[in-house]
Amino acid sequence: MVATATGIAALSIAGLAAPASASVAPAALSAAAVSEVAAGYGHTCAVRTDATLWCWGSNFFGELGDGTTTARTAPVQIGTAASWASLDAGTSYTCGIRTDGTLWCWGNNFRGQLGDGTTTRRTAPVQVGDATTWASVSAGDSHTCATRTDGSLWCWGFNRFAQLGMSSDTYLATAPLRVGTATTWADVATGYAHTCAVRTEGTLWCWGNNTDGQLGVGGLSYRDTPTQVGTATTWTGVTAGYAYSCAVRAEGTLWCWGENGYGQLGVSGTHQTTPVQVGNATSWSTVRAGFDTACAVRTDSSLWCWGNNSTGQLGDGTTTHRNTPTRVDAVTTWTGDFAPGYHICGFRADDSLWCWGNNANGQLGDTTTTQRPVPGRVTLPA
Repeated sequence: MVATATGIAALSIAGLAAPASASVAPAALSAAAVSEVAAGYGHTCAVRTDATLWCWGSNFFGELGDGTTTARTAPVQIGTAASWASLDAGTSYTCGIRTDGTLWCWGNNFRGQLGDGTTTRRTAPVQVGDATTWASVSAGDSHTCATRTDGSLWCWGFNRFAQLGMSSDTYLATAPLRVGTATTWADVATGYAHTCAVRTEGTLWCWGNNTDGQLGVGGLSYRDTPTQVGTATTWTGVTAGYAYSCAVRAEGTLWCWGENGYGQLGVSGTHQTTPVQVGNATSWSTVRAGFDTACAVRTDSSLWCWGNNSTGQLGDGTTTHRNTPTRVDAVTTWTGDFAPGYHICGFRADDSLWCWGNNANGQLGDTTTTQRPVPGRVTLPA
């Protein structure tokens, strides 16, 4: 969700069923610096600038990775390793890459999405194979994809709609499988049942479920191998939501396609089977798609969100859905690292972390379960 959040629109907003929540008070209140954040359906994880990993929120499947299934309403450190480099959160699981290039996943594993060769739920991080060349990872609902430093692309987990980039005859894969033979994959994003990726030459490719046009290739037929989206060679990044996708081009334009029931494409109207430009701005730098909500940062470091706003996740103080980008406060210090879902978290240039939206499972990290329609600062233990 890069941290690319994805998810299931059919899940209730009230949150995942979970054991009684345990509020964990910070040992010392301070503005600990954060370097990366990821948001799942009901949980949040962040890597601090000291490379330690912290998670909070829903933990029914062990998605926090603290060895328990106890929900947390405040950040808790995951293990003692100070070598986490990047991470992404799926609907009910999490994956992260360490500075040594190893890949680790934990949480729900019903469809093999943890990639450890099993379908066993894990409440603490488990290593995915023994490779030490992982470069990026994207966690979806029940499938995961990642790139390696050699430019190869690998996917695993559920494959009912060929979202792994291979024939749907392979129902699921519990360990990474290579997607084709290309060595030019630069960026990958997993949605609910589809996947999109950008190559180093700036081309865009999508595959998997296409019932709402989320592949952007025209028509509604699914594709079981990577299929190029148009002919443009200026794509710089892509993100995948529940049944839609968005991407930015080198000239700063923003494009979305797929399902549009909440206005998550940033335009009015019904679903789109090919990319449609969002407004006329040429200053978009980064876009992230959540379940049915998307957010993007402009070159002036302002943050804008649109789509589903049922839990106040657009951060505009309302619960009104928006079909055009709506600015989140007046701050111009948002960085390119933010994670949208039914709740949204992002951090600013001063390394402070802010969250808002749904909080039924404590995913806002403020020791409460109170929904918040505007950004609130998350205090991490020192």
